[in-house]
Amino acid sequence: MTERPLPPPHPIRPARSEPKPLILVVEDDEVVAKLIAQHLEEAGMQTQVYNLCAHALRFLKRNFANLMLLDVNLPDQTGFELLEELKKNDISVPTIFLTGNTLEVDKVKALEMGGDDYITKPFGHSELIARIHAVLRRAESRTDFNITKNVRLLDEPFTFLGVKITPVRLEAEFPDGVIESIGRKELGILTYLQNNQGVVITRKSLIHAVWGLHADVRSRSLDQYVVKVRELFKKHVIDLAAFRTVHGVGYIFDPQGISQEGR
Repeated sequence: MTERPLPPPHPIRPARSEPKPLILVVEDDEVVAKLIAQHLEEAGMQTQVYNLCAHALRFLKRNFANLMLLDVNLPDQTGFELLEELKKNDISVPTIFLTGNTLEVDKVKALEMGGDDYITKPFGHSELIARIHAVLRRAESRTDFNITKNVRLLDEPFTFLGVKITPVRLEAEFPDGVIESIGRKELGILTYLQNNQGVVITRKSLIHAVWGLHADVRSRSLDQYVVKVRELFKKHVIDLAAFRTVHGVGYIFDPQGISQEGR
């Protein structure tokens, strides 16, 4: 009896590696910055180095970073001023301040402004890497409850045109007693409309609010989610005359009837 040849073994697929966190190093001392970047890359991280606040700001307006190491004293601005600029542009990035200043008042200011940690030069690179890992873990846990950029599971329920919206259950309870599940993006849209009544909302601002500042989302995709919201409310005979399209611009939610836009 002829033996059948054994089938070829299945190729072993390499384990998928975790993406490397991107660390933005904003430090005016080129030698120090290069040394930090070298140690971080040896520890399995990616780095992007800048010596001016303006360059770091330009990068963060277009790109995502997992964490920023930020020197307090830079040639064009202080690190504190850069953090303020980021807040004005609705850019949130976990930040560890680096400085040679040991004054307690600067440490307190750094933390009160939203810095996640503060480390004084000179420092050991093992300590720096340990602190980076600690901040990254905290940052990840902070977003565990995020549904969209503007909604968290723990947010309180609210009423939208007589419909009770409950974020923690992703549900909408209609006046006819029926409870419907709603998608995450639809919930984000309803929340933003509820919080911005009576003003024209551009498509871009709505996308940034729900998807995030750096999201690559087309207006057509946003419109499709808006259609889902309209169809759900229409299904339960809810009048959406207060939620209007402003052609060429975006939308307006005007339950008080204070605006003529979109009429």
